[in-house]
Amino acid sequence: MSSKTTEPPTVQEKLDAVGADQLLLAGVNDAHLAELARLSDSRVILRGDHLILSGTSAAVQKAAPAARHMIELSRMRKSFSVADIARFLDEMPEGSTVPGEEAEALILPRARMVIRPRSAGQGAYVDAIRDNDIVVGIGPAGTGKTYLAVARAVEALHLKRVRRIILTRPAVEAGEALGFLPGDIREKVDPYLRPLYDALEDMMPADKVRRAIEDHTIEIAPLAYMRGRTLSDAFLILDEAQNATTAQMKMFLTRLGLNSKTVITGDKTQIDLPRRDNSGLLEIEEILKGIDGIEFVYLTELDVVRHRLVKEIIRAYGERTPAEERGPGDGAVR
Repeated sequence: MSSKTTEPPTVQEKLDAVGADQLLLAGVNDAHLAELARLSDSRVILRGDHLILSGTSAAVQKAAPAARHMIELSRMRKSFSVADIARFLDEMPEGSTVPGEEAEALILPRARMVIRPRSAGQGAYVDAIRDNDIVVGIGPAGTGKTYLAVARAVEALHLKRVRRIILTRPAVEAGEALGFLPGDIREKVDPYLRPLYDALEDMMPADKVRRAIEDHTIEIAPLAYMRGRTLSDAFLILDEAQNATTAQMKMFLTRLGLNSKTVITGDKTQIDLPRRDNSGLLEIEEILKGIDGIEFVYLTELDVVRHRLVKEIIRAYGERTPAEERGPGDGAVR
């Protein structure tokens, strides 16, 4: 009597590939997908904004972590080769995830872009912004404080949760005085606000950013311009908050109107005020903790997503003593 061999059931997993560079992801003549399929013994198809894996349960589970990693690299416009696929399969074991992947992704449909936290700290940060009316993000340069806050703001505007975005910074930099800079007031302050423009233009087409600024859907202005206003139905971001004075910080926080959300970002190691203890960021860290609806999120060098050396630089500065941090003749941290 002959017995029939039972074929293992076929399963399918559909991975979100919105925002990925499809040529980088698939490779020339789909070589990357073919290699992933060969090594994992699965079927791999890129269809629209999804990467579809199918085959036995074991094959799909083997392929999925490497496929997610390929998608993330393609979203960041980072190239890889056919030879890298085997390494991805070895380095991303079954069940593994990209750091921060458990956090909610920020989907910006108009830019065909998905922004994911790249670390556990960034994941906690974007989740805190979703769940609280006021979030204070504190951490060193390169941890995504401003970028992720702007992404949340653009997302809220797209979903019509707010009617406008207000982005602001103190016009304070070490050794600079606006009165001595050339040009009118806009030309004087624009260099201080440039990082906010850069983040916006990375998430929205430049012409849409320009139109949104012209019709005041998006407003980018120095912190001093916020005085006397009540900002309702708005997503407010105060960047470089370590350089806001205690009076300016209180003024900004009390601008919050109905149906508004505020994110405050800052780096306590880069205070450029004449007196460090006059920083509004340091003050609110002490007096606002414990208030329901306000959350503080602390990012570290582990959350840095810039060049590898940035982490080492931040760590090196962190090991300096307070006396070493002081410049000659004053107490300001440079």
